[in-house]
Amino acid sequence: MPLNRELNIADPDGFYEELIAIQRDLDDEQAALFQAGLVLVLANQVGDRELLREALAIARAGVVPSADPPATPDVGLTRSR
Repeated sequence: MPLNRELNIADPDGFYEELIAIQRDLDDEQAALFQAGLVLVLANQVGDRELLREALAIARAGVVPSADPPATPDVGLTRSR
């Protein structure tokens, strides 16, 4: 099963606002710990190591470009039409 690259979040703008709001009173270290914890909770929900490996490569490519392209060249989510 390939990683879903289409936008799949109900009310994505609302989710983004909630994600920002929940971190608003955290300092940088607390925010980093929160984000790491959230990643681990969601990774556990996904469970599939191949999907997680693909997601890691995509996320890293969006931050640190490398000579080696990720397994899927289109980085990021797209809205389905």
